[in-house]
Amino acid sequence: MGGRASTLPGPVISLVGRRREHGELAAEIALGSIVARYLTSVLPLVRRELAHWRAQARQIPDEALRAHAIEGLSKRGNMEGAALFAVLAPAPRRRETVRALVAFQTAYNYLDTLGEQPSADPVANGRALHRALLDALDPAATRHPDYYTLHPQHEDGGFLVGLLDSCRTAFAALPSHTVVASAATAAAERIVAFQSLNLTERQGGHEALEQWARGQSRACAGLHWWQTAGAGGSSLAVHALIATAADPDAQQRDVAAIEAAYVPWICALHSLLDSLVDVAEDERAGHRNLLSYHASREQAASAMKILAQRATDAAGSLPDELHHRVILTAMAGYYLSSPAARTPYARDIAAGVAAALGPLLPRALVLFKARRALTRLAGSGQW
Repeated sequence: MGGRASTLPGPVISLVGRRREHGELAAEIALGSIVARYLTSVLPLVRRELAHWRAQARQIPDEALRAHAIEGLSKRGNMEGAALFAVLAPAPRRRETVRALVAFQTAYNYLDTLGEQPSADPVANGRALHRALLDALDPAATRHPDYYTLHPQHEDGGFLVGLLDSCRTAFAALPSHTVVASAATAAAERIVAFQSLNLTERQGGHEALEQWARGQSRACAGLHWWQTAGAGGSSLAVHALIATAADPDAQQRDVAAIEAAYVPWICALHSLLDSLVDVAEDERAGHRNLLSYHASREQAASAMKILAQRATDAAGSLPDELHHRVILTAMAGYYLSSPAARTPYARDIAAGVAAALGPLLPRALVLFKARRALTRLAGSGQW
């Protein structure tokens, strides 16, 4: 390998080095700019939205549904991560963008917990529940069916419909929502399919999920079926499309670029990193973790590194590549900063992903580890 490198002329090596340094500097500047924009103009809006939905959740009449809603809202990092996409929105549209993003992800978290509960027909119940996500993105959906029709509990005091109406109203207020509508609906339909088929071992396992994912393989060539399935379950494509809807000049080519980058590459990485930090929890709960389909930890590490590289390349192909690279890095940093990413099983996988994502990741890890430490201090009353 040394001989191969030496065949390049010195000036070429110097030029490549300068370009790499320039690219890294630009990415670091973008990271700093996005962090500042998020902290000053997005996070205060997120906190306001979450405070509202926590208050609504506490009013849910049914004790079980109330507990599930509060559990979903406790995963604050999911909603804050969704809202990061609002940095892509023009400042005058940021409030509506945050409202749509937070409401959609809060609904997703809530429905996810409901779908894991026992029911007579978990697939049909999951589909009935998660079709709510389609209505959240449909400005014409003025009536709501009974999403709980197959669920043991029903009385949520209007909590779910409130989330859907908030998302739909905010989404409809974005200037280019009609441009992204078809793609956003398709992304939500994939979530509905994944969530209704991603059954626990007790509910029936993953046979139907595998069959569905293999049917998606043409659009996701080169991926294992469980990676394709994970891509379908990710909400990141919806988030990116909501942010695109905030741009009054958005065109179909912008939507196509988002779809090509996020589905499957960035979305698959997102879901499988979520699986990585849930390995121990899934084992305790009797859930089949998507990473468990790899033949070994070494194979999982290799596959995840390749996936992370493809996701990085995909983000780099977008017109606003620096912002999407920062969002990708932040997403990965959120998961890789978790203590669950430092277990013996996760370490090699995390290291491969980190190597593929590049030099921005260590800075993101510092930010997220600091945030986790502050959250722990706040929870213990020491802050």
